[in-house]
Amino acid sequence: MTLQDYRRKRDFRKTREPAPEDSAGTGGRSIFVVQLHHASRRHFDFRLQVGDVLRSWAVPKGPSYDPKVKRLAVEVEDHPVSYATFEGDIDEGYGKGHVDLFDKGVWATRGDAEAQIAKGHLAFELFGERLKGSWHLVRSGRKERQPAWFLIKVDDEYAGDVEADDLMDAKMRESTRRAARTPALRAAAKASTARRKAPPKGRKVSVATLAKQAAALEGARKAKPDAAFFAPQLAKLRESPPQGDAWLHEVKWDGYRILTGVAKGKASLWSRNALPWNERLPEIVQAVERLGFDSLRLDGELIALDAQGRSDFNALQKTLSGEANAPLVYMLFDVPYLEGYDLTRAPLVERKALLERILAHAPAHLSYSAHTVGHGDDVFAMAMEQKLEGIISKRADGPYHPGRGDDWQKIKRLESDEFAVVGYTPAKGSRLAFGSLLLARPDADGGWTYVGRVGTGFTDEMLRDLGKTLAKGGSKKPTVRIDAIDPTLRGALWVPPTAVAEVYYRGIGNKNLLRQPSLKTLRVDKTPKDLRDSDRATPAAKSARKSRPEPAVTAPAGRAEDVVITHPDRVVFPDDGITKQQVVDYYRAVMPWILPPIADRPTSTIRCPGGIGSPCFFQKHVMAGLDHVGTAKLKEETGAQAVYLYPRNEAGLIELVQFGAVEFHPWGSHVASPDIADRVVFDLDPGDDVAWPRVVAAARLVRGLLDQLGLVSFVRTTGGKGLHVVVPLNPGAGWDAVKTFARGFAEAMAAMHPLEFVSTATKRFRNGRIYVDYLRNGRGATAVASYSLRGRPGAPVAVPLRWDELGKVKSGNAFDIHSVPKRLARLRNDPWEGIDTVVQDLASVADKLGD
Repeated sequence: MTLQDYRRKRDFRKTREPAPEDSAGTGGRSIFVVQLHHASRRHFDFRLQVGDVLRSWAVPKGPSYDPKVKRLAVEVEDHPVSYATFEGDIDEGYGKGHVDLFDKGVWATRGDAEAQIAKGHLAFELFGERLKGSWHLVRSGRKERQPAWFLIKVDDEYAGDVEADDLMDAKMRESTRRAARTPALRAAAKASTARRKAPPKGRKVSVATLAKQAAALEGARKAKPDAAFFAPQLAKLRESPPQGDAWLHEVKWDGYRILTGVAKGKASLWSRNALPWNERLPEIVQAVERLGFDSLRLDGELIALDAQGRSDFNALQKTLSGEANAPLVYMLFDVPYLEGYDLTRAPLVERKALLERILAHAPAHLSYSAHTVGHGDDVFAMAMEQKLEGIISKRADGPYHPGRGDDWQKIKRLESDEFAVVGYTPAKGSRLAFGSLLLARPDADGGWTYVGRVGTGFTDEMLRDLGKTLAKGGSKKPTVRIDAIDPTLRGALWVPPTAVAEVYYRGIGNKNLLRQPSLKTLRVDKTPKDLRDSDRATPAAKSARKSRPEPAVTAPAGRAEDVVITHPDRVVFPDDGITKQQVVDYYRAVMPWILPPIADRPTSTIRCPGGIGSPCFFQKHVMAGLDHVGTAKLKEETGAQAVYLYPRNEAGLIELVQFGAVEFHPWGSHVASPDIADRVVFDLDPGDDVAWPRVVAAARLVRGLLDQLGLVSFVRTTGGKGLHVVVPLNPGAGWDAVKTFARGFAEAMAAMHPLEFVSTATKRFRNGRIYVDYLRNGRGATAVASYSLRGRPGAPVAVPLRWDELGKVKSGNAFDIHSVPKRLARLRNDPWEGIDTVVQDLASVADKLGD
């Protein structure tokens, strides 16, 4: 069942449900959603994101936590991913009734989800607020008009005598009572209020004994709990493992380093560079909190498991980006703090023994990273035989301290390491795009030293893509130091270090060049600057370090030039032939104008990774791979915490463009004070048959009414059909007050001029009138930024205007990617000059509006 079935069953002129063209990937983990639908027959809609759609089943009685219960699940048409946020009333037509959001989260499965569904048996895990643990969807053998499946709970730690109705909140119960108009619905309403069992809980782990054992460790000290980020201990790269029983040896896991802090029972997950990761890893958060500790710190590596249960870095990247659903495991190897005791001075081997006891009955998503004391050569040989990434050797009695030191050493398989890409050789014969990529390591002088070239391990598709990005342009003059003569470099073209390649190789030759290198992968999660921090210098540079310190990296932080642009030739606006590089160039050109109004504001972006001709989607939460973008942990309308992104400098904004962002939509408040609005935005959205002069007149009328209330306002085109009238607030006001004012103002306009304006979003009321949209003035709501492109043909731009030039503008999309930089070059003053210095608030106008 496809989105065509979804479209065929609905009239989108009448329903509030999202249209199929709104369907797109989320840009993060694959989600699931369960919606309680009070249609003619009450049921639960169970939806799993597979690719760019929500595969959907109607479950009449809702999910059950009892493994003995097989709940009927009728397969229905696919839904767009944007349907995951839909709540409210379906007024008429197909599915008429009220919809409540019952649960939402991420999900995972081993292997290919589509293949399992086609086979008729999908085994998966849910990580939501209400639904957790392992489940099965099994197709029935009966032939029905619509495919029938059974939703079955696995007998795990979450299983129990709990039904979906037991988990409903007061809002859902009230919806059930209101909808109880038929005998069937009355029975459902009665059942939903009869049982109110608590959701199942995981196994309790006694912490008292563990806390006593922690306190008894040598070097343990009392300390206050703190869930904030703590700097990790790092390893130095070595060629062979250290010898003797003073060292223990672990597998080097191929994943992402994650630090965890627990305070008052709540876990906070962080990447090694202090980015919060709770939102991306709800299953790990749940698993850590189920350990039952009040305060704790953990250190480990996040890995993904393939269908055979092996660690797979590519599967990890794809799962975090929403392209796959591999189960994730947190491999833990240290516990620096537990239940009020700082253990960083305790011997490592004792910390690990305590950690092993902690994890003895832990949830499946937490695993202990075992070790071997001594026998380093044997452990390393085993790692090579099993084709693991390598091993980590640690001093058995060592403390835990931040930063890189000799107590931890990493010994990687000799044929795998990471290098900066610094050039390429031209293609020969039938070879596509280029011959090989040139590689370099950082040296002690802050530069780069050539270490060889890699020309194997590429697919044809990679050759074509890299030929348009990395292997393009360049200079014949080397940009790196070359210590050895390499005749194959004749004709090579050199570029600045912009990307990181991980390659296999068979040792280093006597000219310090890699032997038989082959590409493993391009590390999109790393930049050449990361290599300087990982001790990957050439042997000659290592010797030089003994006599002189390594200089600091001098590249300025936060500059747009710090961001590597991949696929610059990708067409973003197909009707106009505008490429990704042109979009980047535009945003760099208008940076002094666009950045100040959105810097440090939570910002939603509209991402179009395949161009505006392919599915585009909103992105407001942080995703894997962002290094320059700011993050803020904010409360959502549901009360849950989520990590929002925001541009904080030039590099952050350009990095978002690199990730496919075309549009920027900031909040009307700052991350430092998200509950205080300093902007009110009235969006004047004309119906299809409203002429532009009427929109201009409407904006002037809004300005006049605001003037009567003592409020100064500013105007901008939206890049679409309408105009924005923006009211700055200084001091600001709470969101409830702002929304009340905006709604009252819009409704007053509609009441005074009913033939001109409407204040409701219902489309059938908007024919021939202008919709005064006040809904952009709620907490979490956004409006397009000044100077932001719009993802529409022609690459239009939202542009601030002086009030006296409004009459000269011909339409809401009168400015575009080509004309705006020229306009800014001609301007003597900012059209919105003074917007940040106006002193006005809502306290003095509330009474006037009421009059």
